[in-house]
Amino acid sequence: MKSLTWSLLIPFLLAVIACEKPTVEAELAFAPNVPAPLDRGPAHVIIKLETSEVEMRLADGVTYTFWTFGGKVPGPFIRVREGDDIEFQLSNHPDSKMPHNIDLHAVTGPGGGATSSFTAPGHTSTFKFKALNPGLYIYHCATAPVGMHIANGMYGLILVEPSGGLPEVDREYYVLQSEFYTKQGFGKPGLQPFDMEKAVREDAEYVVFNGSVGALTDANAIKAKKGETVRLFVGNGGPNLVSSFHVIGEIFDQVYTEGGTEANQRNVQTTLIPAGGSAIVEFRVDVPGTFILVDHSIFRAFNKGAIGMLKVEGEEDSVVYSGKVSDDIYRPEGGAIQSVEDDVKAPELVTLEQRLEAGKNTYEHNCAACHQMQGQGVEGSFPPLASSDYLASKTNAIRAVVHGLQGPITVNGKNYNGVMPKLGLSDSEVANVLTYIYSQWGNQGYQVTAQEVRAQR
Repeated sequence: MKSLTWSLLIPFLLAVIACEKPTVEAELAFAPNVPAPLDRGPAHVIIKLETSEVEMRLADGVTYTFWTFGGKVPGPFIRVREGDDIEFQLSNHPDSKMPHNIDLHAVTGPGGGATSSFTAPGHTSTFKFKALNPGLYIYHCATAPVGMHIANGMYGLILVEPSGGLPEVDREYYVLQSEFYTKQGFGKPGLQPFDMEKAVREDAEYVVFNGSVGALTDANAIKAKKGETVRLFVGNGGPNLVSSFHVIGEIFDQVYTEGGTEANQRNVQTTLIPAGGSAIVEFRVDVPGTFILVDHSIFRAFNKGAIGMLKVEGEEDSVVYSGKVSDDIYRPEGGAIQSVEDDVKAPELVTLEQRLEAGKNTYEHNCAACHQMQGQGVEGSFPPLASSDYLASKTNAIRAVVHGLQGPITVNGKNYNGVMPKLGLSDSEVANVLTYIYSQWGNQGYQVTAQEVRAQR
């Protein structure tokens, strides 16, 4: 009888042991990095996350008091597997002034966990959920007023991998767009407070990737090598605006729209990502160079900060992309027509006041779109003209306007590597616009003559 009982019990016990899930603590990674793909079955996963309120950089010379998950904006990328049993521990730093919670869009349950995770400063709340549905999901604070908590930086991404994992790629990165509503305008220096009225009007001063202007440019750019496949996990923390996500010079081979785990679109130029939503995009990089990530609601990119960079190394491939092979004169009326500079003489402007007014007009029509109305430029993309050390040399300035500029330069200690086209201005127009620039924004006050410009042609 005993032998029979044990013969039945032992297989049962072995089955129970075999079904027990291992306990692991989730690896968290901050943007633009992501944790490595998971090579395991379902587990009991412990996630530990702290909320804190931290003053940090929003742009050069601009700081903001961010409300954060993990002390950074966006919060860390969380990677779990379909079927995982999650134990979530949310701690609120004792120095916090506000209670916080977390709504994970990956959770099936009231408030996405928000109702169970409301946490006062100096406390830790624990709740549990099962990762039922694979996909890429936003998480955010949902403490009232919800919009204010999100607008101050409380959001991130959680990936629930499908049980079989995602297809293998060479590189994975984390990109999250969001907007900030500050009392003063874009680039105004100092500690900037939150402006609720602007937030309600959806009038953002900043639209950025990964929490601040320049967080994905220059030294912070993401990287790849020619021939590699790149996967971007892209989220939109909002709180208000829909993103038109685009990589200039690339076409997405596959897009997993709405954060799903099946690629349902191919050869996509721009993909919409709603506030509180996500997408996964994949593409192969076939040529080297710097590829620009933007929100293609384009003034957000060049005037509010929604710019990033993907720098690709490798040998050129002129079959795929040649680069410029010629730069010829175009004369639509025929070869007898000369250039404007040769044939048309602008009226002489005698006084400095006249020259400055003409230069201002030329600047606003030809230069301000990139360098901005106050000459502040766009961090990581277009160098500033305000208090610019590059302009200390009149020769540098004249040649840049007359001949255009391409390749790496350093302005006020920061590196830029873009293209400035030739503007096709007359000698007098070049002289006047540079005289205007030199008269503004803390520059040297030089006057530039048409003769000086002509000498650099």
